[in-house]
Amino acid sequence: MPQIARANTAWIGRPFSRYWRATTPSWADAIAFLLLAALAVLVAKGAAGVAQPLSELNIDPVALDPWNLPGYALRTTLRMFAALGASLAFTFVVATLAAKSKRAEMIIVPALDILQSVPILGFLTFTVTFFMGLFPGQQLGVELAAIFAIFTSQAWNMAFSFYQSLRSVPSDLAEVSQGFALSPWRRFLRLELPFATPSLVWNAMMSMSGGWFFVVASEAISVGNTRIMLPGIGSWLALAIDRQDFRAVGWAVGAMAVVILLYDQLVFRPVVAWADRFRFEQTASQDAPGSWAYDVFRKARLLPVLFAPLTGLVRLLSALDRAPTRAQRSVRTTPRSPVGQAVWIAVVAVTLAAAAWLVLGYVARHLAWQDAFTAFGLGMITMARVLVLIALASLVWVPIGVWIGLRPRWAERLQPVAQFLAAFPANVLFPFAVIAIVHWHLDVDVWLSPLMVLGTQWYILFNVIAGASAIPNDLREAAGMFGVRRWQWWRQLGIPGIFPYYVTGALTASGGSWNASIVAEAVSWGSERLEAHGLGSYIAKATTAGDFPRVTLGIAVMSVFVIGFNRLLWRPLYAYADRRLRLA
Repeated sequence: MPQIARANTAWIGRPFSRYWRATTPSWADAIAFLLLAALAVLVAKGAAGVAQPLSELNIDPVALDPWNLPGYALRTTLRMFAALGASLAFTFVVATLAAKSKRAEMIIVPALDILQSVPILGFLTFTVTFFMGLFPGQQLGVELAAIFAIFTSQAWNMAFSFYQSLRSVPSDLAEVSQGFALSPWRRFLRLELPFATPSLVWNAMMSMSGGWFFVVASEAISVGNTRIMLPGIGSWLALAIDRQDFRAVGWAVGAMAVVILLYDQLVFRPVVAWADRFRFEQTASQDAPGSWAYDVFRKARLLPVLFAPLTGLVRLLSALDRAPTRAQRSVRTTPRSPVGQAVWIAVVAVTLAAAAWLVLGYVARHLAWQDAFTAFGLGMITMARVLVLIALASLVWVPIGVWIGLRPRWAERLQPVAQFLAAFPANVLFPFAVIAIVHWHLDVDVWLSPLMVLGTQWYILFNVIAGASAIPNDLREAAGMFGVRRWQWWRQLGIPGIFPYYVTGALTASGGSWNASIVAEAVSWGSERLEAHGLGSYIAKATTAGDFPRVTLGIAVMSVFVIGFNRLLWRPLYAYADRRLRLA
C-alpha cells in the first residue's frame, strides 16, 4: 500500500491518556510553551486596536517612524493570517463541493473564474461601505474590509489547487476506499485530504505571499473621495510612495523580510515537513524536508494536550459517521436522471441570463455603446500582454521549479527566498520603472507590462515545485535505472508529473495578471503618473474618479475575457490532465 495509505489521520484515534504522561516536562515543552505564550501576547496586542473607534485613525495617523514598524508589521501579519484561515475554510467547503457534485461544479467553477478576474479594487469599491455599515464608527468594519480584500487575493488559488487535487486522486486508492465502504466523511478525512495536503501547503504559501502584493490596496483604502489608512506595512508603503521617500520604502521592505522569515521558520517550514508524510509513493523519500520547529513541536507533550478538544471532536464526528449500507451504496451509484440534469442546466442558464441582463441594464442607463466597444478594445490589449507574459514566465520557471522540487534540501533552503520574492510588492518597483521610462523616453505600453507578472509568476513556480516534489520516488528511481535522460525524461516523466499542477499555476497566474493590470498599467511616483493602454488602467481611472458605471463595465469585460480564456484553454487542459495524466 502506498505511503499515503499508512500516513493518514490515524493520530485522531489515539486516546487522550497517551498524551498525559506523569513525567517532567522536557526542553521541547518549554520552547513550545514560550512560543505559544508569545503568540498569544502578540495576537492580543494586535487585536486590541480593532475595537477602537474609527476616529482614532485621525487622532493617531500612520507615520513614517521606524519605531512604529513592528506594530504595523504585527497588524498586517494578523490580517493576512486571518484571511488565510478564511481561505482554508472556503477551500475545504467550496472546492470539495465542486469536485464531488457535477451540478455544483457547473456553478462553482465559473463563479471562481469570475471572482478570480474581479480586481481587488472592484471588491473594495462595493465592500468598504458594506462592512463599515455593519460596524458604524468602529475600526472593525474597515478591518473586515481589508481582511476580505486580502482573502480575495488568496482564496481562488487555493480553491483551484484543492479542486485539481481531489479530481486527480489515484484510481487504485479510490477503489480501495470503495472496497472498504468508506463514507464520504471518512473518505475525505483518510484519503482525499491527505492526498491533497502537499499541494495545498505550497499553494497556501503562495497565497500568503500573493497577499503581500495587494496589501497596499487593502490597507490604504481609496475609493472615490474616501481615504482610510489602517496601521500596517501596506499603508506605510503607500505613504512612502506618495512622499517619494526611498528610505521609508527600504524600511518597509526590511520589515517584510523579517516577517516572512519568522513565519516561514515557525509556520510554513514545519507544515511542509509535516505534509511530506502524505506524499503518494511506493517507497520512502531519501531526502525528507526538515524543520527545527517541527522537531520541537513533535517532541513536545504540551501540544497534544492543548489540541485534545479538537481531536476529540473529530473522533466524535468519525464515531457518529456510520459506514453506508449496501442499499445506500447502490443509490449512490445510480445514474442521475437526465430530466433533473436538464432542469438544473435550465435554472443555471436563466440565473446567468438574469444577472447579465441586470448588469447590461445598469451600464446601458449610464453609458453608451461606444464605451463598451472601448472597454473591449482595451481588454484585447491587456489579453495580449497576459499571453506573452505567461508564456515567458513558463519558459523561465518550469525548469527551475522542477529542479527545486526534485531536491528537497534545496527546496528547504530556497523556500524563504521564494516566499520573499513572491511577497515583494510590485508597488516598490513602480518608482524605478517611472524614473527609467521618463529618463530614457521608453514606450509606456511595452515597459510597464512586466510589472503585471512580477507578483503572479510565482504561482507557476510554487505549483511546479509542488508537482515535482509529488512525483513518486519509485518512478524517479525507475527512470534512473532505465537511463531515461534529457528530453525523454521530460516527455515521459517530468511533464506528465507536473502538468496538472502547472495548469493550476498558469490558470491562477493568468487571472492574477489580469487583476494586477489594475495597478501595473497606471503607476505613479509623486506627481509623475504614467498610464499604458489597457483595461487595467481603464478600471483604475474609473475607480479613482468614483465612476461606478465604468467600474462595473470594466469588471464585467474583464470577467468575460477571463472566463473565455479559461474555458477555451485552461479547462480543456484540466480535462486532458484528469483523463490522461492521473497517477494510478
